Amino acid sequence: MRRPLLDEATIEQRVVARLARQKIFDRWPAPLLSFVMEEPVVRRPLGGEQVWRGQLEQLLLLGQKRNVELQMMPLDRQDNAGVDGAFTLLNPRQGQQVGYMEAQGRSTLVTERDAVQALSARYGIIRAQALTPSESLAFIEKLLGER
Repeated sequence: MRRPLLDEATIEQRVVARLARQKIFDRWPAPLLSFVMEEPVVRRPLGGEQVWRGQLEQLLLLGQKRNVELQMMPLDRQDNAGVDGAFTLLNPRQGQQVGYMEAQGRSTLVTERDAVQALSARYGIIRAQALTPSESLAFIEKLLGER
């Protein structure tokens, strides 16, 4: 028998925190949000078919908002500047742009100017290599229709 990795209290706490973070999509003034997601992330049916479909439908809803740009990086791309892993760029109203990376339970806040500029330049390349936002929404719709 497989043991759960997290206890029920931890799972509940993380679900509540994740739902609270979702409110950023509806606040005013609306922040500008830009995401590039790798194809395997949307193909993995974690949680089962119903959960997976719900997640894709949520991505379609969010991707249609004026302040959200959602792009997919398909597996068939020969060039992908994002192969070194995920990162986040944050542009606070007051203050300088910072980077954030998280992997295997460790997180790193990137504040050194040259390193942040390198992440920003890399993100620009990643966006240029990915599908456009409208192509990305069509990609997700097609994926939903395949099952």
